[in-house]
Amino acid sequence: MHDTVPLRFGIGQPVRRTEDPRLLRGRGRFVDDLAPREALHAVFVRSPHAHARIVSLDAGPARATPGVVAVVTGADLRAAGRGALPCRLSYTGDDGKPVRFPPRLALPHERARFVGEAVAMVVGETLAAARDGAEAVAIDWEPLDPVIGIAAARQAAPIHEGFPGNRVHRWQAGDAAATGRAFAAAAHTVSVPIRINRVSVAPLETRGALASWDGALGRWTLLAATQGTTEAHGELTRDALGVPPQGLRIVTPDVGGGFGMKNHAYPEHVALLHAAQMLGAPVRWQAERTEAFTADSAGRDHEITVELALDAEARITATRWTWTADLGAYCVGFGPAINTIGGPRIVVGPYTIPTFHVRSEGYLTTTAPIDAYRGAGKPEAAYALEVAVDAAAAAIGMDPAELRRRNLVPASAMPYRSATGQTYDSGDFAGVMERALELADRAGFAARRREAETRGMRRGLGFGVYVEPSGFRDNRVQVAFDRAGGVTVTLSAVSNGQPHETVFAQILHDRLGVPFERIRVVQGDSDVTGYASGTAGSRTLTVTGVGLWRCAEAIEAKGRKIAANLLEAAVEDIVAERGRFRIAGTDRAVGITEVAAAAWDPAMVPEDESLGLEAAAHPTQRVPNYPNGCHVAEVEIDPATGVVRLVRYTAVNDFGVVVNPLTLRGQVTGGIVQGVGQILLEDMVYDPETGQTATASFMDYALPRADDLPDIDWATVEIPCATNPLGVKGCGEAGCAGSLPATMNAVSDALRSAGVAADALPLPMPCTPERVWRALRGGA
Repeated sequence: MHDTVPLRFGIGQPVRRTEDPRLLRGRGRFVDDLAPREALHAVFVRSPHAHARIVSLDAGPARATPGVVAVVTGADLRAAGRGALPCRLSYTGDDGKPVRFPPRLALPHERARFVGEAVAMVVGETLAAARDGAEAVAIDWEPLDPVIGIAAARQAAPIHEGFPGNRVHRWQAGDAAATGRAFAAAAHTVSVPIRINRVSVAPLETRGALASWDGALGRWTLLAATQGTTEAHGELTRDALGVPPQGLRIVTPDVGGGFGMKNHAYPEHVALLHAAQMLGAPVRWQAERTEAFTADSAGRDHEITVELALDAEARITATRWTWTADLGAYCVGFGPAINTIGGPRIVVGPYTIPTFHVRSEGYLTTTAPIDAYRGAGKPEAAYALEVAVDAAAAAIGMDPAELRRRNLVPASAMPYRSATGQTYDSGDFAGVMERALELADRAGFAARRREAETRGMRRGLGFGVYVEPSGFRDNRVQVAFDRAGGVTVTLSAVSNGQPHETVFAQILHDRLGVPFERIRVVQGDSDVTGYASGTAGSRTLTVTGVGLWRCAEAIEAKGRKIAANLLEAAVEDIVAERGRFRIAGTDRAVGITEVAAAAWDPAMVPEDESLGLEAAAHPTQRVPNYPNGCHVAEVEIDPATGVVRLVRYTAVNDFGVVVNPLTLRGQVTGGIVQGVGQILLEDMVYDPETGQTATASFMDYALPRADDLPDIDWATVEIPCATNPLGVKGCGEAGCAGSLPATMNAVSDALRSAGVAADALPLPMPCTPERVWRALRGGA
C-alpha cells in the first residue's frame, strides 16, 4: 500500500492559514467566550494616584451593595498566605553582586505605585453589581510625590521600602580600556543622544482570566491568555500560591495578541484564584481598554547615547554606549534585562567593530511596569546603532551606504564571532543591503526628491541594516498517531496570532508525508504540554521545529521496525522516504498510515517497544540563530504642517529556509507596522506633575491604521541557518528591528535636506507634526 501524498502543503509552500476561517467568522474561542453562565464577575478597584499611601480601606459599603458576593483586599491575601510575584531574572551588577528586585504584591495594602494599580477586587453576581461594589469601596489616600521619568527617579526618595534608591541596577559589558584607546586614536567620533519612548502593547484582546477551584481534587484551573503556560504557572504555584505544580492547571485558548506582555503572571490572576477557592465558584474578569492602557506592562522607554569612533578610512573602530531604562514601578518578566543581558548583545550589529563598552542603568518610577515588547532590547539596539551610523555618515560627508559597505561583516567571514561574543553562523549582510537598495530604487530617489520639492514637500530616504539573536532556549513537542493515521501535535508554545496550526502541520507533512488535513495541533494546556518554554524570543519555529524534526526521526526509526514486520523483511533493509517505508532495491512498500495502524497490534510491534506510534522531544537550543535584513523607507514631509507621510517601504530579509512565505510576510509586516507606529504615532504620556496617564484610550493613543502605510515591497534571501536541521531563522521580532531605524533615518534625511541642524537629529519618538514643524523652524 502506498499512501504518500503530493507535498503541495510542504515546506516552502504559501499555504493559507488554517486558523483563519474560524477566526474570521467569529468562531474563535477566547477567554471571555468560554466562561460558564454561572460564573461570578470580578471588577478591580484601581489607584487613581501615581503614588499614594493607603491610609484606610473600608470594604463594608461594597459588601453591602446588592449583588456583591465578596470583596478581596491586600490584607485578605496576606492573611491567606498569598505571596508576591517576584522577578526571577538572574544577572550580576557591576559591583559583582546579584541584582535585587522589589517584590510585587497582588493587591498592595500599604502603598500604590502607579495609576491603575489594583488595590482591591469586588466579586458580584453580575458585572453591573461588581462595578457598583467597586465604586462603593471607600479608600482614604495620602498622595505622595509621583516619580515620572529617569531624571526624576535619580533624585526622588525610594518608592520601595528596603531599597536605598530607585536605581535597580548598574551594569556594564565590554572592554572599557580598549574602547577608550580606540576613541583617543580616532580620526572621527560621533555621539548621538537617543530617546526611545514608551509604547502601549495594545493587543486586540485585552487581558482576561477565568479562575475555578475543584474542592474534590484540591486544585485550581485558570483559563488565561498567555504566550505559554509555563512561566505564569511557575510564578503562581511557586511564589504567589505556594502550592506544588500539580495544584494548578492553566489552559490558554485562542489569544488575541501578546507581543511579550502576556508571557508572565499578573496580580489579577492571584486575586481571581483566591476568590474562586474562597467562594467555591468560578470567577471571571476581562479588562476594559482603559484598564489595559493603565495596568498592562508597557514596552521600550529608554535613553541611550551611542558613540562611534572611526579611523581615516571610515572604519568603525569602537562603539561606546550609555543605556538607561525606565522600568516602571516594579521589575517584571524580562523588563530589567532589556538593557543588560538583552539588547547589549548586539551593540556592534552586523559590523566588524572590534571593541565596545556598554554601561547600563535601570530605574524605578511610578508608572506601569515595563516588560518585553516584540524584540526586548534587540530592536532598540538596532535602532540606536543604525541612527548613529547615519549620523556618522552625515558628519564625515559620506554616503551612508558606502559607510556600511566598509564595515559590514563580509559573507566570506562566516561563521563570524562578534566583539560581543555572538557567533553569526550564516548571512550576507552586504548582499542583502544591496538587494534592498536596488529593490527600493535608491538610484532614482534624487528625481523623486526633486519632484516632491516642486509640490512644496520634503522627501527623505532612510534605511537600516540589522542582525539579531533569535530562537534559543527550549520548547516541548509531542507527535502521536491514532489508529486511523491521524496525527496530534502537542506544543508547549502558544499561538497569540502566529500560524502554529498551519506551519507545524506543514513541517510534519513535509517530513513524514502525513496528509496535511489530518494533522491537528494542540497547545495551551499545562496538564498536556508539561513544563517547557512558550512563545517568545522568535523561538517557536526554530526550537519547536527542531523538536518536531526529532520526533519525526524517532517515528521513522520505530516505523521501520513495524514496516519490516509487515513486509517480512529485515529492519536493515527498510528505507524511510517521507512516510513511505520501502524494501531497498524493490518497489515493495507500506505507507505511514498502515504502519500507524499496525503499531497498535502487539504482533507487529517489537517486544521492547510500546504500542502506538508516537514520540516526544524537549530540545534546548543553546545557541541563537541570526535573522538579518535591510529595510528602506521613504517619507514626505509637509513643511506647512509638519505631517509626515510614509510613501514607500521596502524590506529584504534573510530568515534562512522559509517554511511558508505567505505567513512569514504577515508576521514581518506586523512587526514593521509596530515599528513605524512607534516612530510616527505612538506614545504613552504621563503628566509629570500628577503621574496621570494622558493616553489611556484610543482617542488619545494613536495606533497605525491601514492608510498610514503604503504597500510593502518585499523579498527574501534564503541562506540556511547552520545551527538547526531545518535551516530556519526567527522572524517574529525582525520587523521592528528593521522599521524603527529605516523610518527614523528617512525622517532625518528629509529634515537634513531642509537645513535642520545635525544636533537636532534624530527627533524624539514619535515624530509628531508639532515636533517636525518646530524642527523645521529651528526648534522655535
